[in-house]
Parts: sequence; structure tokens; C-alpha cells
Amino acid sequence: MTTKERYQKFIDYFSQVMPEAQTELQYKTPYQLLTAVILSAQCTDKRVNMITPPFFERFPDAESLSTASSDEVFALIKSCSYPNNKTKHLIGMAKMLMKDFDGIVPSDVNTLQKLPGVGRKTANVIASVVFNLPAMAVDTHVFRVANRMGLTKDAKNPLQTEKQLVKYIPPKMIPLAHHWLILHGRYVCLARKPKCEDCGAKGFCKYFKLLKESKDI
Repeated sequence: MTTKERYQKFIDYFSQVMPEAQTELQYKTPYQLLTAVILSAQCTDKRVNMITPPFFERFPDAESLSTASSDEVFALIKSCSYPNNKTKHLIGMAKMLMKDFDGIVPSDVNTLQKLPGVGRKTANVIASVVFNLPAMAVDTHVFRVANRMGLTKDAKNPLQTEKQLVKYIPPKMIPLAHHWLILHGRYVCLARKPKCEDCGAKGFCKYFKLLKESKDI
């Protein structure tokens, strides 16, 4: 199976089983999603979704967060991972949004990365989810699933993975494909015990093919 054929099978399969895949983070505005994604680093979406309702009630926009005290922000996010760093990032992000962008979240990936707490993955999530731009955010799920399926080859880091994925996935489908890979990795292609036998993608998955061949020996 060629790489191009594998990608086509990937697109055909997930277009059928997940035609409307979307982020599981709960948000209403670009500012809220940016906040949620910053909180989600090394933390589950489930936990973030427990933290954000009271957080957004107190800080509904960048303006209100930009004048917050560290103690108040920390108290609201202390149940997530690395609350000290995230407190600094959130307040810094809000201050820069107000100072440089009139409180409006920018759409450009490079511009987004100037904000405190925003790396390439977070910037790509915002560009993809909020602005529907062809940006592929690579987290641990995307990295793992893309490699196992054979969508990437010898990709050593998220950036290499991103470049290989956007090369073969049509630009208009990249925002959707990002969620396909995340959700598949979260619920089926698990890190330690992937549910290969129950996986509808095993027909074009390189990992399953190798697993099957090893058991036949």
C-alpha cells in the first residue's frame, strides 16, 4: 500500500465514522478556547472542563483576566497540572492580548506563538478550531496514531509529524483530520493497550499489519 493510498483510506474511513469530529474542550469564544488549551497542557480535557466554568464566570474575557491577581487565578486552576506556570501564562496572555491586539485573539499561527503559554501546538489548535485554517496541531495522540497507522515515517518530533500530515491531507480537511487523530488516540488507539481488534481502521493500519504478522510467526 502506498502512502497516498493509505491516506485516502484514512480519509474515507474517518469521513464516514466521524464526519463532524470536534474538540471536547468546552468554550464559547476564541478567548475561552485559548484559555482552555493553555490549561490542557499535560492535563485531561475532562479536568479542564471542570475548571473553566467558574473560571470564565469570574474572567469572561481577556480584559478581566488581564487585571487579575495571581492568587485569584491560582485558586481557580489549582486542580490542573502545573498551576503556578499556567497562572503566569494566563495572566501574561491576557495582558498581551489587551496591549497588542485590543483583546482579540489573532488567527495567525506565528503571531499566536508570541503570547505567553502558547507554543506551536496551541497556536495550531486555535487557528484550526476557531478560524478553520489548515493547521495541524500535533499532541501525543496525533503523534502516536499517525506513526502507528503509517501516515508518518521516521518522524522524530511533532513538527516533523505535522509537516508529513499536511503534505498528504487536503487543506480543507486538516482541521477535521486533527480531531480524527486525537479522538482515535484517546478512545481506541490507546498508548499502552490499543484496541486493535475492535478498530475499524485496522485494514489500513501499519501497526496492526505488523502485529498480525508477528503473531503468525
